[in-house]
Amino acid sequence: MQIILAQPRGFCAGVDRAIDIVKRAIEVYGAPVYVRHEIVHNRFVVEDLKARGAIFVKELSEIPEGSVTIFSAHGVSEQVELDARFRNLPVLDATCPLVTKVHKQAIRNENDGKQIILIGHRGHPEVEGTSGRVKGGVMLVEDIEDVEKLQVTNPDNLAYVTQTTLSLSETKGIIAALKAKFPGIIGPETKDICYATQNRQDAVSQLAPQVDLLLVVGAKNSSNSNRLCDLGNELGTKSYLINNAGDIKSEWLENIKKIGLTAGASAPEILVQQAIDKIISLYPEASVTTMDGIIENVNFHLPRALRQTA
Repeated sequence: MQIILAQPRGFCAGVDRAIDIVKRAIEVYGAPVYVRHEIVHNRFVVEDLKARGAIFVKELSEIPEGSVTIFSAHGVSEQVELDARFRNLPVLDATCPLVTKVHKQAIRNENDGKQIILIGHRGHPEVEGTSGRVKGGVMLVEDIEDVEKLQVTNPDNLAYVTQTTLSLSETKGIIAALKAKFPGIIGPETKDICYATQNRQDAVSQLAPQVDLLLVVGAKNSSNSNRLCDLGNELGTKSYLINNAGDIKSEWLENIKKIGLTAGASAPEILVQQAIDKIISLYPEASVTTMDGIIENVNFHLPRALRQTA
């Protein structure tokens, strides 16, 4: 049996930055620090940060006044920022800079008088944050069927933005449907989707046809991890999303010669290694190789308050 690792896989620069912000904040300000929602969608990461002194909350109202507060990598609405200011909460913003870029695109287009369409998944924290940046509200579309149902004020005065972690294939189809229905609509091309999302999907597109089984390490509520698993299945390779090595079922591996292994952008490499160890415990003769692929060297700065104390 051969285990082939995707390249790239796992943590992206935005996730690295968000986790570093929490760790650095605990070092600088002491425990506890409070994090609104999961800093990233991975239980292993969240539990590790809890052990270090982070407290995760659903709402700002759960945070004592004056306590160091961190916004998750997914971003927040303008109202959440205002509520934090009203409650005198010193905030460290861990929003991924690429999500912030989407916020700015939406705000700029609204300021130009355009009605905003947001391509994304209802209820996802990134979608909620972006929606809360547009004063006039957004029209959310999740699929091509939603595009067909759209009723707009002025079809010649529209702009769209996208959730950063969507599948390139589904986003491309939705954008094509929007442009077919509203030829005057403006917005970013699919290449402007998060570089990490695109790179990991490109790697799976190359890896899946080479293997008999694809395992994707990632949380069930991780959009980009789910898209990697979906992509593998779309390419005809049986694919499973696993939270950790414990999810691997021995029957999946029967009569398998090549296993592809990747991880979503919020899944740490230690979980990949544990998955490898689990497979090797069942098939000691298994070899491990890494496919050729992009070596990412993107880095995002920490917030100024943490840089100054480094």
